[in-house]
Amino acid sequence: MCELQDRVALVTGGSSGIGRATALCLAEAGAQVAILGRDRQEVEQVAREITHRGGSCLALTADVSSADEMSRQMQVLLDTWDRLDIVVANAGINGVWAPIDELSPEDWRQTIDINLTGTFLTIKFAAPALRKRGGSIVVMSSINGTRVFSNGGASAYASSKAAQVALAKMLALELADDRIRVNAICPGTIATPIHQKTERHNVARATERVEFPDGTIPLTDGRPGEPEQVAALVRFLVSDQAMHITGSTVFVDGGQSLLQG
Repeated sequence: MCELQDRVALVTGGSSGIGRATALCLAEAGAQVAILGRDRQEVEQVAREITHRGGSCLALTADVSSADEMSRQMQVLLDTWDRLDIVVANAGINGVWAPIDELSPEDWRQTIDINLTGTFLTIKFAAPALRKRGGSIVVMSSINGTRVFSNGGASAYASSKAAQVALAKMLALELADDRIRVNAICPGTIATPIHQKTERHNVARATERVEFPDGTIPLTDGRPGEPEQVAALVRFLVSDQAMHITGSTVFVDGGQSLLQG
């Protein structure tokens, strides 16, 4: 199926995990895919995977929290393909999890800058191109901060994820006149490297729950979901099959947040 033929997509954080799976999935559906990430080597590796499978891909390198870098890379995309139809604002970090009195302003700022400001900048610089033909934006949020508040020390992460959903809903209305749809996806525990990169400091002080993930996933007897399952939802939301869906928040967690919320 090539339901995204002739569409151009941008996937931030596209070099691993959900972003990589999404980039591959959209390319398989016929889209030309621009992958943006901080590590040039990792981004180019995914680009090679896509081209090896017969797809069209552009590797972009930028820090999503930098306005200058995002503006420049967006121009590279438009100079290459002269259009943009799909944006997947996926780039993010878990950051540092610690009790509020131990969480440094720098740690807080880094999480907010990448997760929230990065989403804002991605959409800000994509909006002019999207307005020309309409399109679809998917914001990758989380069950944390939206349904789950029991992960100790994750105040910065949860706050950034809650704000992403609010931003998506605000923009769903703001951009509707230009036929731009905006939706948010909230994954639960997904088998990606992000969890191993989380820094935890004395989180037991903040709550009884120490490890992430905590609890079970009813649908799979505790097994985490796969990035491809989230990517499949992205593919649907950005396709014409979802033309009447905007401002929605969709949970992909196997029922996990129903137990932990």
